[in-house]
Amino acid sequence: MNDVLRVARTHVLTAVRERITLFWFLIFPLLLLVLLSAIFGQIGRSGGMQFAVSLVDLDRGEERAFSDLVVRLFQTLASNEEASGEPLFALSLPGEDEDPTAFLETAREELLRGQRAAVVILPNGFGDAVLAGLGGASATPDAELRVLYAAGNAASEMARSIVLQVLARVDREILERAGRLDATTTVRTETSWVGGAGEQASYIDFLLPGIVLMGLFVNGLFGIPGSILFARERRILRRYWVTPLGVPRFLAGLSIGHVALCVVQFALLYAVGRFALGATVSFADAATVGLLVLAAATFMALGFVIASLAKTGNAGMAVANALNMPIMFLSGLFFPISGLPAALRVIVYINPASYLAAGLRARLGVDAATFPTALIVLVPLAWVAVAAVLVAVRMRWDVER
Repeated sequence: MNDVLRVARTHVLTAVRERITLFWFLIFPLLLLVLLSAIFGQIGRSGGMQFAVSLVDLDRGEERAFSDLVVRLFQTLASNEEASGEPLFALSLPGEDEDPTAFLETAREELLRGQRAAVVILPNGFGDAVLAGLGGASATPDAELRVLYAAGNAASEMARSIVLQVLARVDREILERAGRLDATTTVRTETSWVGGAGEQASYIDFLLPGIVLMGLFVNGLFGIPGSILFARERRILRRYWVTPLGVPRFLAGLSIGHVALCVVQFALLYAVGRFALGATVSFADAATVGLLVLAAATFMALGFVIASLAKTGNAGMAVANALNMPIMFLSGLFFPISGLPAALRVIVYINPASYLAAGLRARLGVDAATFPTALIVLVPLAWVAVAAVLVAVRMRWDVER
């Protein structure tokens, strides 16, 4: 057992002494946590960031009651007459003498430039179409209420979610006023942010689990193949094999050292997130710890796959860098990833980090579960199983390949 612990100790000391490894293992996750929190950290906090939303009423039909209802509801929510604290969005409407069409074109341009988070459009004939629909006739496609947002923009996608909740409330209120809502068969729902102490979940509570997973990911993707491939290039592995150590005990020591680094990394990230940036999430329950262990095992397995496929240390780092960006940014670690094109959603659905991030945030109560619980566990385990097979077939532990 002492030889296994010596391998683990060597792995930890090597990672700490190497400046490049230390940067990616510790400094980069901390910098990213602080930077993203500083930029987006006021989202969801009282008095914090507001979403700029434009509302354009183009309805010139005879029935104006429903269009007026939508406008009044948005004005009420933006003026915060129904809730305490600051409103989540700042509403912009055309002036009395302003041309609504020109206002809409300006709002579109501002949306493209990132100066607007969303644009809500009430088309001409909207009220008449709603009334016709309540009377049994179908509304025309031109009368559909439209919401414009910037796909891939985190603030715009969050604003879109809030606007859709407001429109669902409009839907219900219209049905109630028309006497078409059956309260005995309708499931009443309430949508709210969740977080610590009954407060709204801040962006730091959403971000911290993603950064923790990113740290485990980078540690596994770069640390494991780097340790194996560079040790083989420098003929360090050959010195191990002339001792009674053996491959299984070497792997055990390497894994223990990797887990120790992951624990140190998690502790530092959690301490900065909790005590410096004000995160309220708690990882202290068995299911959450289990997901973190599964994440560490999954990303460590990916590192072993890279070590088995690459011939040199530099080649291994090149493969790790090629996998790093798509897996990291197409998994929702930093921002919501709804509204992606179909081609990119394929990567999301096969990406183990997507399931781990969704499962961890659902356990911590900062986001709704987007995948079934079974998939959150089975997809990463499938990656571990496939990685074990590839490593068993491809990994060569001698110096000569």
